[in-house]
Order: sequence, then structure tokens, then C-alpha cells
Amino acid sequence: MTASIAVGTSPLVLTGSHRVGRLAAFAALAGRRLTLSLRTPRAVVLPLATPVLIAVVIAPALAKTASPVAGMGYMTYLAVGTVALVVPLSCMQAGLGAIVDRNSGAQPDLLAAPVPRSLIVLANLAAALVTAGLQVTALVGFSIARGASLRTSAPGLAWFAAGVVLLAVATYGVAEVLANRIGAEEEYVNAIPTVGIAPWFFAGSLFPITSLPGWLAAITKALPVTHAIALMRYGVAGHNAAGLHAIWGLHDPTTMACLSVTVLGLYAAALTALALRIFTHEVVR
Repeated sequence: MTASIAVGTSPLVLTGSHRVGRLAAFAALAGRRLTLSLRTPRAVVLPLATPVLIAVVIAPALAKTASPVAGMGYMTYLAVGTVALVVPLSCMQAGLGAIVDRNSGAQPDLLAAPVPRSLIVLANLAAALVTAGLQVTALVGFSIARGASLRTSAPGLAWFAAGVVLLAVATYGVAEVLANRIGAEEEYVNAIPTVGIAPWFFAGSLFPITSLPGWLAAITKALPVTHAIALMRYGVAGHNAAGLHAIWGLHDPTTMACLSVTVLGLYAAALTALALRIFTHEVVR
């Protein structure tokens, strides 16, 4: 049994009964979602407005008056922390696109195609990862141009990428859940600051979590964004493990990094599984 989904101007035939067919279906769905996400430049540029303002204007200004934090200049400290603002905002924006697709887009037609419904969610996730990656690349470029001192290595880039990707997967899981639970775009937009921005302020992005009251620091240690920021700083800020030590209190940086990757992986897996379950339940209902 076959079906076709238009990607750009060419239809792609999908065969749902074979592995190759599923990969083709996934590629078609992800390509379609990515085309919709990147069709207008503002979909990529607007989520970058605040983070770029922080990286280009606020961080350099603060760096002139703020002391180094945890052994690194404040410009570098804040530049890496701002990456953890870009990723959730980008993924939450992708969730808004899922609502539009459900209410006035092609999702009803896609549900009739002979492919697993979970592929629709996974394809949306893949497109969100690509968009977030483009935005992170742009932000890092702006930060370096303004004086951020990023020093890394091949293993360091791997730690950084793990923090970015796993945070994105976890956040998109939340976005997909909200997109399928909230009926109106207006309600979803109201949830973006709570999910995408509020945790960032307490996660070690602007100041170490050791500066927080004890009870609040304990809460922040459970947030995925806290682990992502610590992991990214360890990866590209000269293997500075101060953020990881504030979370775990151990002496071996590699062990602490592995523990944070594990926490992020559990969040990503659990939230993705929840998103798949809720999506399947909602479309069946």
C-alpha cells in the first residue's frame, strides 16, 4: 500500500510496510515540516532577537563591570548560557507550528497516509532540531564576534552538542504535549514564557546556582536546562567544570558530564514518549 506526500513540488511515494518505506516517510514528513518552518525568514530570525540582544549588547556591557565567574570572563559565561535560551524558544515556536498544522494545515491529510502516526511527531522533532541548530550556530557566531572566548576540542564539541540536542529533544517533547492539549494558539503562546524562558533565569545562565537559596538551588539541579548549561560550558569554555561541580559536587569532570548527559537523556526519552502517546491518543479521539 502506498501514498504520496508532496515535498516542495515533487510527490514522494511512501511505503508503510517496509523499513525503507518508513525512512522515506520520515524524510518526507521532516522535509515538509522543515520547509514550512523555514519558509519565512521571521520564523528563524524572531526567536533569535532577544538572545542576540543579550549576546551582542547586554553581555559585553555587563562584561565591562562584572567580575569573571567560575574562572571565565562574564562575556563567555553569559554567551554559553544564552544558547540554553535559544534552544527552548526555538522548540516552543515549533510546537506552535504543530497547532497551526493541526487546525488549518495538512495534518488531517497526513493522518490518512499509511505510515505510523509516531513518524509525524518524530519528523516534527527532526525539523525542530535543524531549526534550533541553525539558530545556535548564528548565536555562537555573534558571541565570538563580540569577544566571547570559546575554547574547545573534539570531545568538548561532543559534550556541547549533547547538551544542545538533548535539551532540544526534551523541550520539543513538552511543546508537542502542549500543542496537543491546548486548543488555541493564543493559549499556547501564553505558555511559552513559562516553559521556555522562566527556568533559564535560575539554571546558572546569568549567575552560578550556588548564589541561589539552598531550597531553590536544589530545585534547579533537577531542571534539564541546568544540566544542559553546565554541559555546554564544560564543552566549549575550556573544559570548565564549575557548573557540573555545582550540581554533582564530584571531582571527576568526565563522570559529572556523563551523569548530566544521563539526566538529559532520561528527560528527552520520557518527554518524547509522552508526546507520542498523547499525539496518538488525541488523533484517535
